Amino acid sequence: MSAPSPQDLVEHALSSSPADACVAIVRDSTSANLRWATNTLTTNGSMHAITVTVICFVGAGQGTASGSTTGSAASFERVSALVEQAHAAARQSSPAEDAAELVAGGESADWSRPSEQTSIEVFDRFAPELGEAFAAASADKRLLYGFVDHDVTTTYLGSSTGLRLRHVQPTGHYGCTGKTVDLGSSAWVGGATRDFTDVNALQLDTELARRLSWEQRKVELPAGRYDTVLPPTAVADLLIYLYWSSSARVAHDGQSVFSKPGRGTRIGEQLTDHPVQLFSDPSYQPLQAAPFVMAPISSNESSVFDNGLPLGRTDWVADGRLSALTQTRHSAQLTGQPVTPGIDNLVLSVDGAQAPPESLIGDVEHGLLLTCLWYIREVDPQTLLLTGLTRDGVYLVEGGEITGAVNNFRFNESPVDLLARFTQASATVPSFSREWGDEFSRTATPAVRVPDFNMSSVSRAS
Repeated sequence: MSAPSPQDLVEHALSSSPADACVAIVRDSTSANLRWATNTLTTNGSMHAITVTVICFVGAGQGTASGSTTGSAASFERVSALVEQAHAAARQSSPAEDAAELVAGGESADWSRPSEQTSIEVFDRFAPELGEAFAAASADKRLLYGFVDHDVTTTYLGSSTGLRLRHVQPTGHYGCTGKTVDLGSSAWVGGATRDFTDVNALQLDTELARRLSWEQRKVELPAGRYDTVLPPTAVADLLIYLYWSSSARVAHDGQSVFSKPGRGTRIGEQLTDHPVQLFSDPSYQPLQAAPFVMAPISSNESSVFDNGLPLGRTDWVADGRLSALTQTRHSAQLTGQPVTPGIDNLVLSVDGAQAPPESLIGDVEHGLLLTCLWYIREVDPQTLLLTGLTRDGVYLVEGGEITGAVNNFRFNESPVDLLARFTQASATVPSFSREWGDEFSRTATPAVRVPDFNMSSVSRAS
Protein backbone atom coordinates (compact mmCIF):
# COMPACT_ATOMS: atom_id res chain seq x y z
CA MET A 1 0.00 0.00 0.00
CA SER A 2 1.21 3.48 -0.83
CA ALA A 3 1.86 6.00 1.92
CA PRO A 4 -0.86 8.59 2.52
CA SER A 5 -0.41 11.91 0.77
CA PRO A 6 0.05 15.15 2.72
CA GLN A 7 -3.52 16.06 1.79
CA ASP A 8 -4.70 12.73 3.19
CA LEU A 9 -2.88 13.48 6.45
CA VAL A 10 -4.59 16.87 6.69
CA GLU A 11 -8.02 15.38 6.06
CA HIS A 12 -7.42 12.60 8.57
CA ALA A 13 -6.43 15.08 11.28
CA LEU A 14 -9.54 17.19 10.68
CA SER A 15 -11.95 14.27 10.48
CA SER A 16 -10.57 12.47 13.54
CA SER A 17 -10.40 15.51 15.82
CA PRO A 18 -13.07 15.53 18.57
CA ALA A 19 -12.45 19.26 19.18
CA ASP A 20 -14.93 22.01 18.32
CA ALA A 21 -12.54 23.20 15.60
CA CYS A 22 -9.19 22.10 14.22
CA VAL A 23 -6.31 23.29 12.02
CA ALA A 24 -3.80 20.87 10.49
CA ILE A 25 -0.52 21.91 8.88
CA VAL A 26 1.58 19.34 7.00
CA ARG A 27 5.09 20.24 5.86
CA ASP A 28 6.67 17.88 3.33
CA SER A 29 10.38 18.75 3.05
CA THR A 30 13.26 17.41 1.00
CA SER A 31 16.79 18.75 1.24
CA ALA A 32 20.25 18.17 -0.22
CA ASN A 33 23.66 19.41 0.85
CA LEU A 34 27.38 19.37 0.13
CA ARG A 35 30.17 20.24 2.58
CA TRP A 36 33.87 20.68 1.99
CA ALA A 37 37.08 21.44 3.91
CA THR A 38 40.73 21.98 2.91
CA ASN A 39 39.83 21.82 -0.78
CA THR A 40 38.15 18.43 -0.44
CA LEU A 41 34.49 17.44 -0.51
CA THR A 42 33.79 15.88 2.89
CA THR A 43 30.09 14.99 2.97
CA ASN A 44 27.00 15.04 0.82
CA GLY A 45 23.51 13.90 1.53
CA SER A 46 19.79 14.24 1.09
CA MET A 47 16.89 14.05 3.51
CA HIS A 48 13.11 13.76 3.48
CA ALA A 49 10.85 14.68 6.38
CA ILE A 50 7.12 15.08 6.93
CA THR A 51 6.11 17.20 9.90
CA VAL A 52 2.53 17.63 11.07
CA THR A 53 1.12 20.32 13.36
CA VAL A 54 -2.33 19.82 14.83
CA ILE A 55 -4.12 22.67 16.60
CA CYS A 56 -7.33 21.90 18.46
CA PHE A 57 -9.83 24.49 19.69
CA VAL A 58 -12.28 23.83 22.52
CA GLY A 59 -15.10 26.18 23.45
CA ALA A 60 -16.59 29.11 21.61
CA GLY A 61 -15.99 32.84 21.26
CA GLN A 62 -13.78 34.54 23.84
CA GLY A 63 -13.83 31.39 25.94
CA THR A 64 -12.03 29.30 23.34
CA ALA A 65 -8.92 27.42 24.46
CA SER A 66 -6.32 26.07 22.07
CA GLY A 67 -3.78 23.27 22.16
CA SER A 68 -1.04 22.63 19.65
CA THR A 69 1.41 19.80 19.02
CA THR A 70 3.96 19.16 16.29
CA GLY A 71 5.83 16.00 15.34
CA SER A 72 7.09 13.78 12.57
CA ALA A 73 4.17 11.92 11.04
CA ALA A 74 3.84 10.01 7.81
CA SER A 75 1.00 7.68 8.82
CA PHE A 76 -2.60 8.00 9.92
CA GLU A 77 -1.73 6.36 13.24
CA ARG A 78 0.89 8.96 14.04
CA VAL A 79 -1.44 11.80 13.04
CA SER A 80 -4.14 10.36 15.30
CA ALA A 81 -1.68 10.45 18.20
CA LEU A 82 -0.92 14.11 17.51
CA VAL A 83 -4.64 14.89 17.39
CA GLU A 84 -5.09 13.27 20.80
CA GLN A 85 -2.21 15.27 22.27
CA ALA A 86 -3.45 18.56 20.83
CA HIS A 87 -7.01 17.93 22.03
CA ALA A 88 -5.80 17.06 25.53
CA ALA A 89 -3.68 20.21 25.62
CA ALA A 90 -6.65 22.34 24.59
CA ARG A 91 -8.90 20.81 27.26
CA GLN A 92 -6.31 21.54 29.92
CA SER A 93 -5.69 25.14 28.80
CA SER A 94 -7.33 28.34 29.97
CA PRO A 95 -9.31 30.42 27.47
CA ALA A 96 -6.90 31.90 24.95
CA GLU A 97 -6.23 35.62 25.16
CA ASP A 98 -5.94 35.79 21.37
CA ALA A 99 -9.16 33.89 20.67
CA ALA A 100 -10.87 34.87 17.42
CA GLU A 101 -13.04 33.34 14.73
CA LEU A 102 -10.99 30.99 12.58
CA VAL A 103 -10.37 32.06 9.01
CA ALA A 104 -12.99 30.44 6.78
CA GLY A 105 -13.15 29.14 3.23
CA GLY A 106 -10.60 29.36 0.47
CA GLU A 107 -8.80 26.63 -1.46
CA SER A 108 -5.56 26.97 -3.39
CA ALA A 109 -5.89 26.10 -7.06
CA ASP A 110 -3.00 23.68 -6.68
CA TRP A 111 -4.21 22.04 -3.44
CA SER A 112 -4.45 18.59 -5.03
CA ARG A 113 -0.95 18.64 -6.52
CA PRO A 114 1.79 16.45 -5.00
CA SER A 115 4.66 17.92 -3.05
CA GLU A 116 7.60 19.36 -4.95
CA GLN A 117 11.04 18.00 -4.18
CA THR A 118 14.74 18.68 -4.45
CA SER A 119 17.62 16.22 -4.74
CA ILE A 120 21.38 16.15 -4.96
CA GLU A 121 20.99 16.83 -8.70
CA VAL A 122 20.31 20.49 -7.85
CA PHE A 123 24.12 20.78 -7.61
CA ASP A 124 24.81 19.20 -11.03
CA ARG A 125 26.37 22.42 -12.37
CA PHE A 126 27.80 23.69 -9.11
CA ALA A 127 29.67 20.52 -8.11
CA PRO A 128 32.02 20.35 -11.15
CA GLU A 129 32.75 24.06 -10.75
CA LEU A 130 33.58 23.40 -7.12
CA GLY A 131 36.17 20.84 -8.20
CA GLU A 132 37.77 23.44 -10.47
CA ALA A 133 37.74 25.92 -7.59
CA PHE A 134 39.55 23.39 -5.38
CA ALA A 135 42.27 23.03 -8.01
CA ALA A 136 42.66 26.79 -8.41
CA ALA A 137 42.83 27.33 -4.66
CA SER A 138 45.38 24.55 -4.17
CA ALA A 139 47.59 25.97 -6.91
CA ASP A 140 47.44 29.38 -5.22
CA LYS A 141 48.11 27.92 -1.74
CA ARG A 142 44.65 28.70 -0.42
CA LEU A 143 42.20 26.52 1.47
CA LEU A 144 38.46 26.47 0.95
CA TYR A 145 35.85 25.47 3.55
CA GLY A 146 32.12 25.66 3.07
CA PHE A 147 28.72 24.23 2.37
CA VAL A 148 25.69 24.47 0.11
CA ASP A 149 22.19 23.50 1.18
CA HIS A 150 18.91 23.35 -0.72
CA ASP A 151 15.48 22.67 0.74
CA VAL A 152 12.04 22.51 -0.84
CA THR A 153 9.13 22.49 1.57
CA THR A 154 5.55 22.07 0.41
CA THR A 155 3.08 23.13 3.10
CA TYR A 156 -0.56 22.06 3.19
CA LEU A 157 -2.84 23.91 5.61
CA GLY A 158 -6.39 22.78 6.22
CA SER A 159 -9.04 23.73 8.74
CA SER A 160 -12.45 22.61 9.91
CA THR A 161 -13.71 25.96 8.59
CA GLY A 162 -12.91 24.98 5.00
CA LEU A 163 -9.38 26.24 4.39
CA ARG A 164 -7.32 24.17 1.99
CA LEU A 165 -4.12 26.09 1.23
CA ARG A 166 -0.84 24.98 -0.36
CA HIS A 167 2.52 26.73 -0.65
CA VAL A 168 5.86 25.61 -2.09
CA GLN A 169 8.97 27.24 -0.64
CA PRO A 170 12.42 26.60 -2.14
CA THR A 171 15.26 27.78 0.08
CA GLY A 172 18.94 27.58 -0.74
CA HIS A 173 22.02 29.12 0.75
CA TYR A 174 25.77 28.84 0.38
CA GLY A 175 28.81 29.94 2.31
CA CYS A 176 32.51 29.58 1.59
CA THR A 177 35.48 30.59 3.72
CA GLY A 178 38.92 30.99 2.19
CA LYS A 179 42.08 30.78 4.27
CA THR A 180 45.77 31.04 3.61
CA VAL A 181 47.63 27.77 4.20
CA ASP A 182 49.11 29.11 7.44
CA LEU A 183 45.53 29.89 8.59
CA GLY A 184 46.66 33.44 9.32
CA SER A 185 44.10 35.13 7.07
CA SER A 186 40.43 34.38 6.49
CA ALA A 187 37.70 35.71 4.18
CA TRP A 188 34.08 34.71 3.60
CA VAL A 189 31.43 34.99 0.92
CA GLY A 190 27.89 33.68 1.06
CA GLY A 191 24.38 34.19 -0.18
CA ALA A 192 20.89 32.83 -0.71
CA THR A 193 19.34 31.29 -3.80
CA ARG A 194 16.13 29.58 -4.85
CA ASP A 195 17.63 26.96 -7.18
CA PHE A 196 21.46 27.33 -7.50
CA THR A 197 21.24 28.32 -11.17
CA ASP A 198 22.70 31.70 -10.17
CA VAL A 199 25.61 30.39 -8.03
CA ASN A 200 29.07 29.87 -9.55
CA ALA A 201 31.76 28.20 -7.43
CA LEU A 202 34.61 29.64 -9.50
CA GLN A 203 33.30 33.16 -8.98
CA LEU A 204 33.13 32.54 -5.23
CA ASP A 205 36.76 31.42 -5.24
CA THR A 206 37.83 34.43 -7.32
CA GLU A 207 36.21 36.78 -4.83
CA LEU A 208 37.81 34.99 -1.89
CA ALA A 209 41.24 35.27 -3.56
CA ARG A 210 40.69 39.00 -4.03
CA ARG A 211 39.75 39.49 -0.38
CA LEU A 212 42.66 37.42 0.88
CA SER A 213 45.00 39.59 -1.23
CA TRP A 214 43.81 42.61 0.76
CA GLU A 215 45.11 40.92 3.89
CA GLN A 216 48.75 40.89 2.77
CA ARG A 217 49.10 44.15 4.70
CA LYS A 218 47.87 43.95 8.28
CA VAL A 219 47.26 47.00 10.45
CA GLU A 220 46.36 47.08 14.14
CA LEU A 221 43.75 49.71 15.02
CA PRO A 222 42.37 50.71 18.42
CA ALA A 223 38.71 50.84 19.40
CA GLY A 224 36.83 53.95 18.38
CA ARG A 225 34.26 55.35 16.01
CA TYR A 226 35.11 54.79 12.37
CA ASP A 227 33.74 55.85 9.01
CA THR A 228 32.43 52.40 8.11
CA VAL A 229 30.88 50.76 5.07
CA LEU A 230 28.53 47.92 5.98
CA PRO A 231 27.95 45.63 2.97
CA PRO A 232 24.47 44.18 2.35
CA THR A 233 25.34 41.07 4.39
CA ALA A 234 26.14 43.10 7.52
CA VAL A 235 23.06 45.28 7.01
CA ALA A 236 20.93 42.11 6.90
CA ASP A 237 22.61 40.88 10.10
CA LEU A 238 21.31 43.96 11.93
CA LEU A 239 17.94 44.47 10.24
CA ILE A 240 16.72 40.94 10.87
CA TYR A 241 17.16 41.54 14.59
CA LEU A 242 15.23 44.81 14.23
CA TYR A 243 12.45 42.96 12.42
CA TRP A 244 12.31 40.24 15.06
CA SER A 245 12.02 42.99 17.69
CA SER A 246 9.04 44.69 16.04
CA SER A 247 6.22 42.99 17.94
CA ALA A 248 3.33 45.42 18.34
CA ARG A 249 2.22 43.64 21.52
CA VAL A 250 5.65 44.03 23.15
CA ALA A 251 5.82 47.68 22.06
CA HIS A 252 2.32 48.37 23.35
CA ASP A 253 3.37 46.99 26.74
CA GLY A 254 6.31 49.41 26.90
CA GLN A 255 9.07 46.85 26.47
CA SER A 256 10.77 47.72 23.20
CA VAL A 257 12.43 50.47 21.20
CA PHE A 258 9.10 50.93 19.42
CA SER A 259 7.22 51.75 22.64
CA LYS A 260 5.80 55.22 23.15
CA PRO A 261 6.71 56.81 26.50
CA GLY A 262 3.82 56.14 28.83
CA ARG A 263 1.96 53.52 26.83
CA GLY A 264 1.31 52.57 23.23
CA THR A 265 3.49 52.27 20.15
CA ARG A 266 5.56 54.69 18.09
CA ILE A 267 3.67 53.90 14.89
CA GLY A 268 3.45 57.15 12.95
CA GLU A 269 6.73 58.58 14.27
CA GLN A 270 9.57 59.63 11.98
CA LEU A 271 12.57 57.36 12.60
CA THR A 272 14.85 58.96 10.03
CA ASP A 273 14.93 61.90 7.63
CA HIS A 274 16.23 59.62 4.89
CA PRO A 275 13.70 58.28 2.33
CA VAL A 276 13.95 54.78 3.79
CA GLN A 277 11.51 52.04 2.81
CA LEU A 278 11.48 48.86 4.90
CA PHE A 279 8.88 46.35 3.81
CA SER A 280 7.92 42.72 3.38
CA ASP A 281 6.11 41.38 0.34
CA PRO A 282 5.34 37.69 -0.34
CA SER A 283 5.54 38.33 -4.10
CA TYR A 284 8.87 40.20 -4.10
CA GLN A 285 11.24 38.53 -6.55
CA PRO A 286 13.43 36.60 -6.01
CA LEU A 287 12.42 36.41 -2.34
CA GLN A 288 8.91 34.98 -2.77
CA ALA A 289 7.44 33.75 0.51
CA ALA A 290 4.21 32.25 1.84
CA PRO A 291 1.18 34.42 0.99
CA PHE A 292 -0.81 33.34 4.05
CA VAL A 293 -0.23 32.95 7.80
CA MET A 294 1.14 29.61 9.01
CA ALA A 295 1.34 29.71 12.81
CA PRO A 296 2.01 26.47 14.73
CA ILE A 297 1.85 28.25 18.11
CA SER A 298 0.65 31.53 19.55
CA SER A 299 3.16 34.14 20.73
CA ASN A 300 3.52 37.90 20.88
CA GLU A 301 4.18 37.83 17.13
CA SER A 302 1.74 35.18 15.89
CA SER A 303 -1.61 33.57 16.66
CA VAL A 304 -2.91 30.10 15.86
CA PHE A 305 -6.32 31.69 15.34
CA ASP A 306 -4.87 33.66 12.39
CA ASN A 307 -3.87 30.62 10.35
CA GLY A 308 -4.76 31.16 6.72
CA LEU A 309 -5.01 34.96 6.84
CA PRO A 310 -3.88 36.31 3.46
CA LEU A 311 -0.64 38.29 3.36
CA GLY A 312 0.33 41.14 1.05
CA ARG A 313 2.94 43.84 1.02
CA THR A 314 3.39 45.50 4.40
CA ASP A 315 5.38 48.72 4.77
CA TRP A 316 7.09 48.67 8.15
CA VAL A 317 8.91 51.96 7.53
CA ALA A 318 7.64 54.24 4.77
CA ASP A 319 9.61 57.36 3.81
CA GLY A 320 11.46 57.09 7.11
CA ARG A 321 8.28 56.88 9.20
CA LEU A 322 7.37 53.87 11.31
CA SER A 323 4.14 52.73 9.69
CA ALA A 324 3.52 49.22 11.06
CA LEU A 325 4.66 46.61 13.56
CA THR A 326 4.00 42.87 13.46
CA GLN A 327 0.38 42.45 14.55
CA THR A 328 -1.94 39.55 15.18
CA ARG A 329 -5.68 40.21 15.08
CA HIS A 330 -5.54 40.25 18.88
CA SER A 331 -2.73 42.80 19.19
CA ALA A 332 -4.36 44.95 16.49
CA GLN A 333 -7.40 45.28 18.77
CA LEU A 334 -5.12 46.46 21.59
CA THR A 335 -3.21 48.99 19.50
CA GLY A 336 -6.00 50.17 17.22
CA GLN A 337 -3.85 49.48 14.17
CA PRO A 338 -4.41 47.33 11.07
CA VAL A 339 -3.63 43.62 11.19
CA THR A 340 -0.09 43.18 9.85
CA PRO A 341 1.25 39.66 10.50
CA GLY A 342 4.90 38.82 10.03
CA ILE A 343 6.07 37.81 6.54
CA ASP A 344 9.02 35.59 5.69
CA ASN A 345 11.11 38.16 3.81
CA LEU A 346 12.45 41.67 4.40
CA VAL A 347 13.55 44.43 2.01
CA LEU A 348 15.29 47.71 2.76
CA SER A 349 15.62 50.35 0.06
CA VAL A 350 16.58 54.02 -0.01
CA ASP A 351 14.94 56.19 -2.66
CA GLY A 352 17.41 57.41 -5.26
CA ALA A 353 20.19 55.03 -4.21
CA GLN A 354 21.31 53.37 -7.45
CA ALA A 355 25.08 52.89 -7.11
CA PRO A 356 26.50 49.37 -6.72
CA PRO A 357 27.40 48.38 -3.15
CA GLU A 358 31.17 48.36 -3.77
CA SER A 359 31.11 52.00 -4.92
CA LEU A 360 30.53 53.31 -1.39
CA ILE A 361 34.19 52.93 -0.41
CA GLY A 362 35.20 55.51 -3.07
CA ASP A 363 34.34 58.47 -0.84
CA VAL A 364 35.91 57.11 2.36
CA GLU A 365 39.16 58.90 3.19
CA HIS A 366 40.02 56.83 6.26
CA GLY A 367 37.69 54.12 7.44
CA LEU A 368 36.65 50.49 7.36
CA LEU A 369 34.86 48.01 5.12
CA LEU A 370 33.21 45.14 7.00
CA THR A 371 32.33 41.67 5.76
CA CYS A 372 29.75 40.43 8.26
CA LEU A 373 28.81 40.35 11.93
CA TRP A 374 28.29 37.49 14.35
CA TYR A 375 27.52 36.59 17.95
CA ILE A 376 24.94 39.40 17.96
CA ARG A 377 23.19 39.91 21.29
CA GLU A 378 20.78 42.50 22.69
CA VAL A 379 22.12 44.90 25.31
CA ASP A 380 19.11 47.20 25.81
CA PRO A 381 15.65 46.49 24.35
CA GLN A 382 14.50 50.06 24.98
CA THR A 383 17.01 51.37 22.42
CA LEU A 384 17.62 48.08 20.61
CA LEU A 385 21.31 48.46 21.39
CA LEU A 386 23.10 45.39 20.05
CA THR A 387 26.60 44.09 20.56
CA GLY A 388 28.56 41.56 18.56
CA LEU A 389 31.79 40.91 16.72
CA THR A 390 33.14 41.50 13.24
CA ARG A 391 34.14 38.40 11.33
CA ASP A 392 36.21 37.14 8.38
CA GLY A 393 37.55 40.42 7.07
CA VAL A 394 37.67 43.99 8.34
CA TYR A 395 39.45 46.05 5.69
CA LEU A 396 41.22 49.39 5.91
CA VAL A 397 40.06 52.02 3.43
CA GLU A 398 42.38 54.95 2.67
CA GLY A 399 41.75 57.50 -0.03
CA GLY A 400 38.82 55.53 -1.38
CA GLU A 401 40.82 52.32 -1.82
CA ILE A 402 41.27 49.16 0.22
CA THR A 403 44.86 49.13 1.47
CA GLY A 404 44.93 46.30 3.99
CA ALA A 405 43.17 44.36 6.71
CA VAL A 406 42.77 45.27 10.36
CA ASN A 407 41.95 43.43 13.56
CA ASN A 408 38.45 42.40 14.59
CA PHE A 409 36.29 44.52 16.87
CA ARG A 410 33.36 44.26 19.23
CA PHE A 411 30.67 46.74 18.19
CA ASN A 412 27.82 48.43 20.08
CA GLU A 413 25.13 49.89 17.85
CA SER A 414 21.37 50.15 17.44
CA PRO A 415 19.99 49.41 13.96
CA VAL A 416 17.27 51.98 14.65
CA ASP A 417 19.92 54.65 15.24
CA LEU A 418 21.83 53.56 12.15
CA LEU A 419 18.77 54.23 9.97
CA ALA A 420 19.01 57.87 11.06
CA ARG A 421 22.82 58.22 10.96
CA PHE A 422 23.93 56.65 7.69
CA THR A 423 25.18 59.09 5.06
CA GLN A 424 25.19 56.96 1.90
CA ALA A 425 23.40 53.89 0.63
CA SER A 426 23.78 51.72 -2.44
CA ALA A 427 21.18 50.05 -4.60
CA THR A 428 19.25 47.26 -2.91
CA VAL A 429 20.43 43.76 -3.81
CA PRO A 430 19.57 40.25 -2.58
CA SER A 431 21.57 39.64 0.59
CA PHE A 432 22.23 36.92 3.13
CA SER A 433 22.78 37.30 6.87
CA ARG A 434 25.83 35.39 8.10
CA GLU A 435 24.38 35.39 11.62
CA TRP A 436 20.70 34.65 10.98
CA GLY A 437 20.54 33.27 7.43
CA ASP A 438 19.82 29.70 8.50
CA GLU A 439 16.59 30.97 10.11
CA PHE A 440 15.73 33.92 7.86
CA SER A 441 17.35 33.80 4.43
CA ARG A 442 15.13 36.02 2.31
CA THR A 443 16.50 39.56 2.56
CA ALA A 444 17.40 42.33 0.13
CA THR A 445 19.39 45.28 1.46
CA PRO A 446 21.78 48.00 0.33
CA ALA A 447 25.27 48.66 1.58
CA VAL A 448 25.32 51.69 3.88
CA ARG A 449 28.03 54.08 5.02
CA VAL A 450 27.96 55.11 8.69
CA PRO A 451 30.38 57.95 9.55
CA ASP A 452 30.76 57.03 13.22
CA PHE A 453 30.17 53.29 13.64
CA ASN A 454 31.03 52.38 17.22
CA MET A 455 33.80 49.80 17.51
CA SER A 456 33.66 49.61 21.29
CA SER A 457 36.67 47.34 21.86
CA VAL A 458 39.28 45.30 20.04
CA SER A 459 38.48 41.60 19.64
CA ARG A 460 41.07 38.88 19.31
CA ALA A 461 38.54 36.59 17.68
CA SER A 462 39.66 35.35 14.28
